[in-house]
Amino acid sequence: MGRIWSDQNRFQQWLEVELAATEALAELGVVPAEAATLLRRHAGFDVKRIHEIEEQVKHDVIAFTTAVAETMAKAGHAEASRWLHYGLTSNDIVDTAQALLLQQASALLTAGLEDLRAVLKRRALEFQHTVQIGRTHGVHAEPITFGLKLAIWYEEAGRDLARLRAAAEDLRVGKTSGAVGTFSHFAPETEELICARLNLKPAPVASQVIQRDRHAFFVSALALATALCEKIALEVRHLQRTEVREAEEYFSRGQKGSSTMPHKRNPVTSEQICGLARVVRSNVQAAFEDVALWHERDISHSSVERVILPDSTILADYLFAKTTRLVDTLVVYPERMRRNVDLTKGLVFSSPLLQDLVAAGMLREKAYALVQSNAMRAWEDDGDFRAMMEADPEVRAFLTPERIAAAFSVERQLRNVDKIFARVFGREASA
Repeated sequence: MGRIWSDQNRFQQWLEVELAATEALAELGVVPAEAATLLRRHAGFDVKRIHEIEEQVKHDVIAFTTAVAETMAKAGHAEASRWLHYGLTSNDIVDTAQALLLQQASALLTAGLEDLRAVLKRRALEFQHTVQIGRTHGVHAEPITFGLKLAIWYEEAGRDLARLRAAAEDLRVGKTSGAVGTFSHFAPETEELICARLNLKPAPVASQVIQRDRHAFFVSALALATALCEKIALEVRHLQRTEVREAEEYFSRGQKGSSTMPHKRNPVTSEQICGLARVVRSNVQAAFEDVALWHERDISHSSVERVILPDSTILADYLFAKTTRLVDTLVVYPERMRRNVDLTKGLVFSSPLLQDLVAAGMLREKAYALVQSNAMRAWEDDGDFRAMMEADPEVRAFLTPERIAAAFSVERQLRNVDKIFARVFGREASA
């Protein structure tokens, strides 16, 4: 990803746009065909030389075209260089080339998200029936499976992938409509030919720039995708807490967790993911600020994009890879998960017990008060909730011992897990 945003590749994409424009104009008879051929064969640049010229002229595109013209002169074809940048304004080159750069970046990003999604799918199916306690507000709620948690992430990764593809496609546009978008130098049909050579679509209408709502959408898609990375990492951080210890990051041989506490195994990768996702999100604000420019263009967006587009794509690429490895190598402790389900001695089955009492004929308000009073006593005294309910005469008046036992059944609570997996994974979900 870093190579995509290098000066070498950026100027190479500028050159590709320049050459595509010259060749399209040659096809239309505006530029001599021989000049377009010579430019394609001999036009080049030296990054160091471009920077030297820019230091003097204070204009990057002029520095670029001057450096390219010098390479044509050295090749003995100075005459052909006069057709370079013919009829174009600087941003015709910069914005169109940036679209090419973003397509290159998007290809890596979509591949990274696909890798993450594949790992989430594999591990979701692996833990489809691994019982875990579900938590709301950080407090035990009802049993789930660890696979369900992974399936939720997998499904969200699919939406992130669709959003990223849509945003990348939205940015697959070029423009060569001139200084204020009016095609004052050549017709829109020329732009169509140029963009077709670059595998881009022409922007239907533009000012001097491609409108920046497209870029804001793209950075927003990256922020959402990296927010999923943070969601996964935050869950791992919670599950790795000593009191929970249901899963933890892979701890390699020779790894150290603390300079002073040899016992430490810290979720450092997860914490890095959570921190870096914040940086991508912060770039969304800057991208939105770039949407509103003065009249047909100012350059307030340009300096911002030189930071946020490379940084956001590089960080997203890194976070996808980090999160993929985190999930792929995650160490899971099913026995500890089951132990935590049983930690509160049946409290997490209060809901099915309530429903069964209502179904057996007890008024809901009375049933709720009965179950809650016993639950609160068990909570405060660390008592055995199931034993309390089995011994309660009001409960026994409505439910047989078998029906009470059924209310405390994990299998009953999770009887629809396979149907959920079939919704998400289709036939690949195991029964």
